[in-house]
Amino acid sequence: MGIFDSSGASESEGEKSATRPDLRMGKVRIRISSLETDNGVKKMGEIEVAVRFIRSAPTLDFLHKPLGVVQQEVLRSTAVKIIAVHLSRSEPPMRREVVLHMLDADTHAFSMRKVRANWVRIINVIAGVIDIVRWIDDTRVWKNPTATVLVHALLVLLVWFPDLIVPTLAFYVFAIGAWNYRFLRSSKAALPHFDPKLSLAEAVDREELDEEFDGMPSGRSPETVRARYDKLRAVGARVQTVLGDLAAQGERVQALVTWRDPRATGIFVGLCFVVAMILYLVPTKMVAMASGFYCFRHPIFRDRMPSPALNFFRRLPSLSDRLM
Repeated sequence: MGIFDSSGASESEGEKSATRPDLRMGKVRIRISSLETDNGVKKMGEIEVAVRFIRSAPTLDFLHKPLGVVQQEVLRSTAVKIIAVHLSRSEPPMRREVVLHMLDADTHAFSMRKVRANWVRIINVIAGVIDIVRWIDDTRVWKNPTATVLVHALLVLLVWFPDLIVPTLAFYVFAIGAWNYRFLRSSKAALPHFDPKLSLAEAVDREELDEEFDGMPSGRSPETVRARYDKLRAVGARVQTVLGDLAAQGERVQALVTWRDPRATGIFVGLCFVVAMILYLVPTKMVAMASGFYCFRHPIFRDRMPSPALNFFRRLPSLSDRLM
């Protein structure tokens, strides 16, 4: 459901034109899976919503020819144009900008606020992985000796009884889900709505807000557009650096077997042969046990310097020095 400030409602019939588009004021999505009965919401008015469900004939044809990203965008654009033309002929007519906003066809417009919001979303998604990595590192350095001893016992159990690995992982996921049950919304909680904090709506400044609602092409002065372009270039430079680092790491992995550095590739190939012979002659359980105990060894047996394997990987060549 969307709310717009219609330009035709306050103007006379003769002056009603498309000079000023309908300004969007807000939009609310109500997911069917989140609907609850007797949620305790205070009635402030009534809104009639008509919903029609259409069930197509059971078929699996949609699995045979999946649409690509480009095809999906073309299909979305075509469907939006058809719907906009159809609704423009209704009574009262619905403007094109209203249709675009309701069908999320204008979500690809650039917004610095959305860039920061999406970055925060990515950080929140990988926060669990970061916590697991941090916990493993704390366990390796014996920050909590009791937890490290228990991990050693679990390692021995899983190595000698590998059939317990999958059940243990499944039970761990179950425990996480059961623990998060306390965050479940109560029956009297409000329905899901747009989150201003997640959208960074409270932290956006006036300039970024003006840029977000600016049309294409921009209608602002050349000085304003130049300032926004310089800011975008600064953000693009950081993205360029990150992409370059990712490409360099991938090229170092390729350099292990492409003989770009003959000495490094020779060492790596020789080590792979030695590892293959060891894994062939030594039982897998013994190798896994030795690897686990070596990984979780006490800090007194560790060297403060980076590991030889990490130093070896960092010295591998990449194609960064060949870029102009």
